[in-house]
Amino acid sequence: MSGLLADRVAIITGAGKGLGRAHALAMAQNGARIVVNDVDAEGAAQVCREIVDGGGQALSSGANVQELNEIGNMVAETIHRWGQVDILVNNAGILRDKTFAKIDLADFRQVLDVHLMGSVNCTRAVWLHMKERNYGRVILTTSSSGLYGNFGQSAYSAAKMALVGLMQTLALEGTRYGIHVNCLAPSAATQMTSNLLTPEDLLALDPRLVSPAVVALASERAPNKQILLAGAGSFEQAHVTMTRGLYLPDHNVSAEQILDRWDRIGDRSGEFVPSSGSEQYKFEVARATEHTS
Repeated sequence: MSGLLADRVAIITGAGKGLGRAHALAMAQNGARIVVNDVDAEGAAQVCREIVDGGGQALSSGANVQELNEIGNMVAETIHRWGQVDILVNNAGILRDKTFAKIDLADFRQVLDVHLMGSVNCTRAVWLHMKERNYGRVILTTSSSGLYGNFGQSAYSAAKMALVGLMQTLALEGTRYGIHVNCLAPSAATQMTSNLLTPEDLLALDPRLVSPAVVALASERAPNKQILLAGAGSFEQAHVTMTRGLYLPDHNVSAEQILDRWDRIGDRSGEFVPSSGSEQYKFEVARATEHTS
């Protein structure tokens, strides 16, 4: 098969239905050989059959992303079968929505385990292989709930924003080895969102309209260290920015002075996207040096 992903091998978690299924079909149509992973083994097998019936190549896996040994076995089987893993799409997830006052902490922890540690487990399982081959594309699924918050989703939001932090550092560590790491924030009608959206919204948010974004982030031309939002045929970027702020030279500066100048500190004109966390202290030290020299 030809396409942007020809001769590539991709593992997609949570691919037995919904967004993951749409991603798997789209990536197969673009030439990738697909490992369809889902704890619903029958769902994964069904998607696998759809890909094969369409002329593609696919394997199904029922490995649980929370179990590192199961994920390791899945990766080993993939390499044994096809000799490589080029792409990992971390898509598996769950919802346990309740307000922070009401959510059981066991449910909170499970959401973190599936979304965050599940992505960590899968990424760790392919990372050394990708480093050795000097090529890799890793996609982490974040959410606007993590980026901007959403009432009743404290656990989900915490997990999804944690994935942004994971992406920011993995993108720095992987770039010298040809590994690009990005985040996708999808809006789609899935089993997880069916009870949260209106019927009209559900019609517009076809998961298939998100999957071209995954293909782009999985391709050789993929960017690095980016957050791509996608839904209903629209595509946007999100950035964690830093304002120019305000320098207060007095070493005895008070909290009241900060609060009184809050609008000035938060003025977004000239804001920028730091290339790494160290940009904050470098910016602050340079400003202090400038004012004291």
